Amino acid sequence: MKRFSSILIAAASLLCAMQAGAATRPHYGGTLRVAVLEAPQSFDPALVSSPALQSLSQLVFENLVKLDERGVPQPWLAKSWQVEPGNQRWRFQIRSGVILSDGTPLDSTAIAASLRASNPQWKIFALGDLVMIESETPEPDLPAELALCRNGIVHRDQHGALLGSGPYSVSQWDAAAKHLVLSANNQYWAGRPFLDAIEVDLGRSYRDQLMLLDLGKNNLVEVAPELIRQAQSGNRDILTSQPEELLCLVFARDPQSDAETQLRTALQRSIDTNTLNNVIFQAGGEPAGGLLPGWLSGYEFLFPSGASSNLQRARMASPRAALTLAYDSSDTIAHVVADRIALNARDAGITLQLVTSENADVRLMRVPLSSLNLELALNELARQLQLPQPKFTDNSNAAIYSAESALLQTHRILPLLHLRNAIAVRGNVHQVTVGADGSWELGNAWLSTEMP
Repeated sequence: MKRFSSILIAAASLLCAMQAGAATRPHYGGTLRVAVLEAPQSFDPALVSSPALQSLSQLVFENLVKLDERGVPQPWLAKSWQVEPGNQRWRFQIRSGVILSDGTPLDSTAIAASLRASNPQWKIFALGDLVMIESETPEPDLPAELALCRNGIVHRDQHGALLGSGPYSVSQWDAAAKHLVLSANNQYWAGRPFLDAIEVDLGRSYRDQLMLLDLGKNNLVEVAPELIRQAQSGNRDILTSQPEELLCLVFARDPQSDAETQLRTALQRSIDTNTLNNVIFQAGGEPAGGLLPGWLSGYEFLFPSGASSNLQRARMASPRAALTLAYDSSDTIAHVVADRIALNARDAGITLQLVTSENADVRLMRVPLSSLNLELALNELARQLQLPQPKFTDNSNAAIYSAESALLQTHRILPLLHLRNAIAVRGNVHQVTVGADGSWELGNAWLSTEMP
């Protein structure tokens, strides 16, 4: 009898082990249901801006080049490239055997046409299996630039539908209903993805997203920086990036006098970014001294941060003035942040009138990190903030530091915080990661059966 019981126990243990192995082994099928905040009018990769939708876009519209976790360009749709002396003429050899989601081959002509649309400043030619790009000025980081979301390769069919070569294709897009469905591309050149589909609810507030996750309506959602700590306290799996999104104040123009420069210096000294981070954003980021985060640049500590305000020095520097401060009314936390900044400024003798129009002296802005390539990240940040393009003597870290210092010395921008990007997933979602830069990696995602 004892021997029979031992056999039963061994068999049960083996069955449990087999079931556990099956539960953790990737398999095909299922729909990943996602909710995001952004609700653009088009899924064109040139028009999506959040890390969430950019990551989803790159599942459909692939790039010639991908960056690895160190920011080094790696072959993708281009299997190799060469550059002529002077970094103004590049040749990219296109991978063979790649087809669009409608079954037509992706050739150099279609790739050149797509890149011309997103980069009118370049001269781009299709030459057999090569794409040649010429620029008026040296572009030493052009491969890294081709990895940006806006340079995803897009082809429009005769009906205007957007086609790509990625592991998923757009099977449903309804901007009015704020709904997107991506279906697995069975003919994908690198092999069919595990999921059958990714269904995306657009325009969902962060709090609604967490509620939908808890109700089981969605199994992957965004988490706002200020909600990360709260989300971690529940029964949820939270994945976070490094502090990467820049929260900053941007002035509409250069200072016109020494008094204006002193006023901006006083404003910067008045803002307690430690309180902004710890109280309003619930430690969802870090006080920023520079434009690029320290974990990426390695030199941000050389810039003084406003971790705590210096009211005495702010009052000494302030020439007593009033400014208008604009914030994004669609950003639920922006009004709270602007109120706190205005309160700090008032203690230093500076009056900030809060407005939601674009015509203001200074704007509160949030800009996600665009690239893991330092030079390109700084270029993109300046472009999005409408600042002068930085000037580099070379692509060394010392030259990038000098270019960033020069931007800060214009007194056009006051960095406040670098904020984390985060997602929450249910327990049946596997092989999803969040990169240091906030990007999502969903290419190998798969779903297991969720236990009740």
